Amino acid sequence: MQRYSVTTLDGGERIVSERVGSVRSVSIGIWIGAGSRDEADGEAGLSHFIEHLLFKGGSRYSAVEIAQVFDGLGGELNAATSREYTVVYARILDAHLETALDVMSDMLLAPAFEPQEMDSERDVVLEEIAMYEDTPQDLVHDMIATAVFGEHPLGRPVIGSSQVISDATPEAVRDFHHGRYVGPNIVVAAAGNLEHEPLVHAIETRFAPLSRGSQPAAGVRPPWLSDGGPRAVFQRRDTEQFHVCIGGIGVSRSDRRRFAASLLDSMLGGSASSRLFQEIREQRGMAYSVYTYASQYADTGTVGVYLGTREDNLEECMRIIADQFRRVGEGDIGETELSRARENLKGRIMLSMESTSNRASRLGKSVITDTELLSLDRICAEIDAVDTETIAALGRQLFAAGQLSVAGIGPSEERFAAATAQLNPALASL
Repeated sequence: MQRYSVTTLDGGERIVSERVGSVRSVSIGIWIGAGSRDEADGEAGLSHFIEHLLFKGGSRYSAVEIAQVFDGLGGELNAATSREYTVVYARILDAHLETALDVMSDMLLAPAFEPQEMDSERDVVLEEIAMYEDTPQDLVHDMIATAVFGEHPLGRPVIGSSQVISDATPEAVRDFHHGRYVGPNIVVAAAGNLEHEPLVHAIETRFAPLSRGSQPAAGVRPPWLSDGGPRAVFQRRDTEQFHVCIGGIGVSRSDRRRFAASLLDSMLGGSASSRLFQEIREQRGMAYSVYTYASQYADTGTVGVYLGTREDNLEECMRIIADQFRRVGEGDIGETELSRARENLKGRIMLSMESTSNRASRLGKSVITDTELLSLDRICAEIDAVDTETIAALGRQLFAAGQLSVAGIGPSEERFAAATAQLNPALASL
């Protein structure tokens, strides 16, 4: 049974909502189809920069007033930028929904972009970039994205380039905003104690006059086209640990195999009982942090492993990772292990739906990315339908040594190269 409602306004804005009558709150997110992969080289980081600038005030509310209003509501207001969208989201009492929409619509669609405020927030973003670059366990994830995607925008850090942020003018920022924060590129998603039609009316009166009339930015989002084989990248630093990511191309968010990919992730390194966590951390004590991860985009995806370990353990850890990739690809998957992964994944999904914030996020992300919005029963059925043969075939494809890239940060490139050879000898010379 469909529990959500969707409406498209004359200006192109899409509104999706789900009523949860057992709560007194509403979670609402405004999603913009603008992320780092939509930026040209000279715009790298503008989506993230604008996310910051939205909080610096609009035509009716200053930065201080935005903070004061939400503090006065006892609510929460935040934002995030990804490779394919920007979102500003809030959680408030149901009685305060229209007040929150007043402020959020002004922030997103009529930002002031005053030069003085831009300069102060520019320094904040530059500090954020510097902090990120000083944190190897974060930086190595950007390095592996570059290794996997090369010169494509998907390979760039979402946070942006310090050079672009330093040089960004108010005119360039306004132009970028003007072309993307428009009706067809906007989704408003809400979940909680609300009714759909009053929500639609509240959004129409606040959004349509501001977002209608502009045209989306010219050009089409650059598709992902493979530009060659795997890469090995390394950055020497005097760290106590080696920080390593192994990564490759995953599945897109419309690929039905995404359910098998999630189960594969859970079994390899996405849970406390997973193979890599147990083999490397629990049984051998060779790492504090080791885990797998996966991301899905419109036309592709990524899979990866992160490992932080001391120099003496690096080669053995890489050997274990390579061995587990091989075993999964050969079908060495027990029914008990698969059943545990299924229940783990279904349990996490179902428990997350007890949060109105997660419900609103699910709605907004699905609509802004044009992904089919499946019922929870359908999702559980898809998970239960995955068998060991499907997972093994996917493991052979995603974790084939000849297709994996490796990124590392640590004190010795020679030790990194030797460890990388445990996964794929050809990478050690790249």
